[in-house]
Amino acid sequence: MGENEWINLENVEQAFKDFKGNAPFDHCVVDDFLKPEVATRLANEFPAYDSSVWYFYNNQIENKKALNDWNAYPETTYRFFSYLISEEFVQELSRLAGVHFYADHGLHGGGWHIHGVGGNLNPHLDYSIHPKLKLQRKLNIIVYISKELQESHGGHLGLWEAAEGQEPLGRLVKEVAPKFNRAVIFDTTQNSWHGMSRPLAVPDGVYRKSLAVYYLCEPPAAVDTRQRALFAARENQKGNAEVEDLIRRRADDQLASSAWRK
Repeated sequence: MGENEWINLENVEQAFKDFKGNAPFDHCVVDDFLKPEVATRLANEFPAYDSSVWYFYNNQIENKKALNDWNAYPETTYRFFSYLISEEFVQELSRLAGVHFYADHGLHGGGWHIHGVGGNLNPHLDYSIHPKLKLQRKLNIIVYISKELQESHGGHLGLWEAAEGQEPLGRLVKEVAPKFNRAVIFDTTQNSWHGMSRPLAVPDGVYRKSLAVYYLCEPPAAVDTRQRALFAARENQKGNAEVEDLIRRRADDQLASSAWRK
């Protein structure tokens, strides 16, 4: 793997040696994912948290802002996302994971993500089938790019094992701190429960910023056809009828728009 303008591909290849069979589902963590100057430029191009460009998910199971509008992306961000969905990079991922991937040029559910004070993302399973391409969502890449964010601020990515019986969530197996220029790559099709494991407790002016891109594959015969994320209640929310109704509506393609905001 040769030199690359954007990503330290050698680090990605090294990390993928631990991808298969990594508990609780296939994943790897890549530190120094981006070239340093790229990481800085991408971080600096994020709009202000209170900007009107964001789409705000604000309810009891998620508190985050996101944007996948290509027209809003400044030059470096636009070019970087273009590289992540390029045939060149998709072929590399396909080789490393042993799966033939397709890019999602619309960045459905991906793009810019930002969490501020009160930021939250309950454990969840991602949508299974892309609503327009009808392919299965298979691989996530999440890149953290907040220089000011400290491990003590929380906001860790949690990876849970699936539970038996009626409960969706089992044990919290791993936490990954959202360290600057760290990427997490994981398979979303293995009962891959993930979310924010620690509350985000940041001072004013500090945010949890990330970029996300998802890759698709041909769906197997018995695939779950869900087109929305399926959330789980946290321990202190179990038995809460309002939260249970919110989770049900959030996972329903016809009702999800009524659940995004309080």
